Amino acid sequence: MPKKAYPLRINEDVLAAMQRWSDDELRSLNAQIEYVLRDALVKSGRVKLVQKVITEVKEDGEV
Repeated sequence: MPKKAYPLRINEDVLAAMQRWSDDELRSLNAQIEYVLRDALVKSGRVKLVQKVITEVKEDGEV
C-alpha cells in the first residue's frame, strides 16, 4: 500500500517526547508516529493485524 503525506500539527513537548522514543527504538520519528498510531488502532479493535501489517480497516458498526 503506498504511503500518503499528511501535514501534522503537534504540541512541541509531545513531538520532543516522540523524538526521544524514536531514538531509543532506532526508528525515524515518522516511523515511530506510524507505529504508535497502528498499535492504537489494533488495540482499539479498529483494524486487524496479521504479521505486523494492517490487513483490514473496520467500518463503523462492523464487528
